[in-house]
Formats: sequence, structure tokens, C-alpha cells
Amino acid sequence: MKLKDIIIALNLEVKTGKDLLEREVTGGYAGDLLSDVLANPKKGNIWITLQIHQNIIAVASSKQLSGIIIVNGRKPEEETLKKAKEEKIPVMISNLLTYEVAGRLYEIGIR
Repeated sequence: MKLKDIIIALNLEVKTGKDLLEREVTGGYAGDLLSDVLANPKKGNIWITLQIHQNIIAVASSKQLSGIIIVNGRKPEEETLKKAKEEKIPVMISNLLTYEVAGRLYEIGIR
């Protein structure tokens, strides 16, 4: 499934990477502990987190994740968005809780 399909299905607000929405999403991962996210998701996964600082971009880039969904309506820091643009990491926002975003991703076929 492509990022653009997920954005529509979950009504996400795209903060960075509007030109990267054709990326294929291979699965999903939810976590807020950066060391856990460095160890577990696979290339192409979409990451669900409530973290908003710029270190999430470094993690997503190093793991070659397809993008980041920030939950609870939290707004990423300006430095985070700047780094996301540099590293070509799509950052999206959802007003939903992590549990709800993960459930909806599962419902639309992201495993």
C-alpha cells in the first residue's frame, strides 16, 4: 500500500514529504522508545509515535522507514520538520491515539 492511500484512509495531516507519497509501506511499527525502534521495524515500515523531537528523523532515516505518524495531535518541533525535509522523511499527524492508529492500519491491510 502507498503512503497516499494511508493518508486518505486515516485522514492524516501531511507536514513534510508531500512529494514522497508514492512510497510503498511494507508494514507498521508503534513505539516511543528510540532504541526499540532502532532494533525492530523493517525497511519500508511506517512508524507510529508520540515523539516530536528531531531524533525521530535520524531513527527513521537509518531504518529506511517509509514515514512517521505522530499521534495525539502533537505538533513536531520546527527543527524536526527541517530535518525531515533534509532526510526526505514524510511526517504526518493524527489526532487519534497510538492504539487507534495501529488498529486502523491493521484494518486497511498494513500488518
